[in-house]
Amino acid sequence: MPERMTRHFVWDPLLRIFHWSLVTLFAANALFDDPESSLHRWVGYTIGGLILLRLIWGFTGPRSARFSSFFPTRAGLIRQITDMATGRRRVHLMHTPLGALMIFNLLLTLCGIIATGVMMTTDAYWGIAWVETLHEALVTWAEVSVVLHLGAVLWESRRTGVNLPKAMVTGVKCVPDDAKIEV
Repeated sequence: MPERMTRHFVWDPLLRIFHWSLVTLFAANALFDDPESSLHRWVGYTIGGLILLRLIWGFTGPRSARFSSFFPTRAGLIRQITDMATGRRRVHLMHTPLGALMIFNLLLTLCGIIATGVMMTTDAYWGIAWVETLHEALVTWAEVSVVLHLGAVLWESRRTGVNLPKAMVTGVKCVPDDAKIEV
């Protein structure tokens, strides 16, 4: 018999558009275009604009988009890790504490990528080896983080019974009725 689910509207349209636009643009810059091309730079500038919009939305948007609503605490991190280790099914309506750490990691890493990318276009830093090395290292770290993020999303979807990728498309989390909800 299928599990009964309760629908919770969580992610607003701007947050979902930001997420999927960032996914598309980052993948395009990392996988498909030439790092020396003007397209690469313009995609980077667009990502920078998206990050700026997300930062503004993180302070002015609806509760689920605000950084203050999902800032991870030590107790929350320990609780989530304990839940994972014991198999307890606690569903977070917004971001989990570990998910919040990943969000902050990705935002900071992308800011570093953008900053070093812009630096490489200036007279002061053009051809400076450490700037390019740092830029490439940050891109690699972002790629590793994305793979970890995808793995964690799939793991948490299976563990909690909540289809997290679908929720990021529709804005609605369907939570099993027997799951404990953490707001």
